Amino acid sequence: MSDIVLEVVIPPRTPWSHVVRRGQTLRLIDVAGQQAVDALFYGAADSAQRYSAQDTVREQGTAYVQLGTRLMSNQGQVMARIVADSSGRHDTLAGCCACESNAVRFGEATRYQHACRENFVLEIGRYGMGKRDIVPNVNFFMNVPIDEAGDFAVLDGISPPGSYIDLVAEMDLLCVFSNCPQINNPCNDFDPTPVRVLISDTHLATS
Repeated sequence: MSDIVLEVVIPPRTPWSHVVRRGQTLRLIDVAGQQAVDALFYGAADSAQRYSAQDTVREQGTAYVQLGTRLMSNQGQVMARIVADSSGRHDTLAGCCACESNAVRFGEATRYQHACRENFVLEIGRYGMGKRDIVPNVNFFMNVPIDEAGDFAVLDGISPPGSYIDLVAEMDLLCVFSNCPQINNPCNDFDPTPVRVLISDTHLATS
């Protein structure tokens, strides 16, 4: 465990970010289970290079993010690789919740509930970015199955307490997380909980 260079708990409903250096491993841990975590990735040296859901899906030939997935940038480069995954269900199609989508999906009374888009705006503002820099994101631990007709829906999470996913950075990477505050659909079991982040200079042991 001496190779761990950072360990932090992201409280429920809050954003967090950090630069992960090339070759480092980031482990995201779903502490209590069934907690969605929205994620954006930018090149630390040039934020114009950023995660591309479209290129990631095309390069893998699957709509799911899973063990072995290479997270691709809008410039065709591999940003990170998923090297361990004890959950097995992650999404990159459903996007992030926003005040506007809350109002449309769940009623006008939910418009001013906090949402991941607002978390992202707050966090990337620390790096000189704004709303226009938010792209389709990854939703770790979020259960979004796709049926044969191509339809999908956010369902109950399947990640038990302590589930984790490990990413190895293939470039210096600005990682931006929103520990999802959504309480109107089952992505968080209707009760947002903390998540834990470990960053290590080497691969972490798996169980």
